Amino acid sequence: MSVFWCELAWLGESHVQAGVLVKTSGERITSVTEDVDQPPPHAERLRGLVIPGLANAHSHCFQRALRGRTHQARGSFWSWREQMYALARALDPESMRSLARATFAEMALAGVTLVGEFHYLHFGSGGMPYDDPNAMGVAVLQAAHEVGVRLTLLDTCYLRGGIGIEPSAPQRRFCDRDVDAWVGRVERLAQAPNMRLGAAIHSVRAVDPESAEVVAAWANARQAPLHAHVSEQPDENGVCMASYEASPTGVLERAGALSRRFTAVHATHVSESDIAMLGSAGAYCCLCPTTERDLADGIGPARRLHEAGARLTLGSDSNAMIEPLEEARAVELDERLASGLRGGHRGVELLTAATATGYSSLGWRDGGAIRPGLLADFATIRLDGVRLAGARTDDLPDALVFAGAAADVSDVIVGGRVIVRDGKHVSLDVPGELSAAIERVSS
Repeated sequence: MSVFWCELAWLGESHVQAGVLVKTSGERITSVTEDVDQPPPHAERLRGLVIPGLANAHSHCFQRALRGRTHQARGSFWSWREQMYALARALDPESMRSLARATFAEMALAGVTLVGEFHYLHFGSGGMPYDDPNAMGVAVLQAAHEVGVRLTLLDTCYLRGGIGIEPSAPQRRFCDRDVDAWVGRVERLAQAPNMRLGAAIHSVRAVDPESAEVVAAWANARQAPLHAHVSEQPDENGVCMASYEASPTGVLERAGALSRRFTAVHATHVSESDIAMLGSAGAYCCLCPTTERDLADGIGPARRLHEAGARLTLGSDSNAMIEPLEEARAVELDERLASGLRGGHRGVELLTAATATGYSSLGWRDGGAIRPGLLADFATIRLDGVRLAGARTDDLPDALVFAGAAADVSDVIVGGRVIVRDGKHVSLDVPGELSAAIERVSS
């Protein structure tokens, strides 16, 4: 059993409580006691504000190696994609493991306790399978285990280079032979501690409607999370409408993909009818504002999605930066720029998107809040730094979302076990790991 005394704890909505004693057994919280003025002698003291661990609901960990290297020339998402393909060519299972480990460790330092890895880099050069066809996925699982974070591996079905287009040479590393081959490969993935398995349809560009239906049926039969890139680019919408007489959301709805376990990633260029479909299904929508800015994708209709009934989550996507609180506030701040209006999203709503809703979208409905019976995953935010100094207790959720940063995270606990203490990972030199891993795959 572990006991943690929280100087302050966010317990949901606007409830910030002083003197909270949290007891754990195994991975779970057994009791939460409020108004405990002094920590018992055996308790670990957590100074500052304790919040549930953050969920990064959409990551491509290998793209962390592109940070700072794709800005030299004018271009768009499509030109950036060619640079991403060049990086993918340099990776093998061992270099993937070291890069994933370093990237997940950077996430841990930012308060992330659960990652949703949208994993599509499956095979070797030219699409040749490794001896273990899941070698790259296993490398990602091992990396998360070594860091100590939880992982939902969203194994991604990727079959085409575009609608009606065969995969290009770089894309062959992503592509299973057909959807049945994808099913057979995923069925061979073994479960691991702190890991859950989900499915992903890369996009309607890369997966035809009939194959999308098979992937959706696989996820539905297992009550597993199902994610897909949706309407990230206007071109995607135009080609899809010309080919299928439906939007990407409409194609996925016909395929049986939309449900309360489905997450539309980006949803940047969705129509009003798309928004209504996603809202009616009670689907999640994962926004990744720092990547959407970096790739010049656009600003998604987050407020309208939320009002229609969709549930918002957050992701770091390409890992152009790993700042979960920036992802949260950018949902509101970017929409302010587009609309000229303030106050579309409250701080507590965005903090919930970054914690409980993110956990749920990744298949961990037993986490994301500080309550008895749930997973003992939480992060401590220092309040004595320049960003949050002087914030009133009642205002802390707003202050944290609209001014906090990864640098304010001091301690991170996953399943009752400390993995970050005083801003440093307990077993990894994270800057050193990042430098070595990126150098290894850089030309």
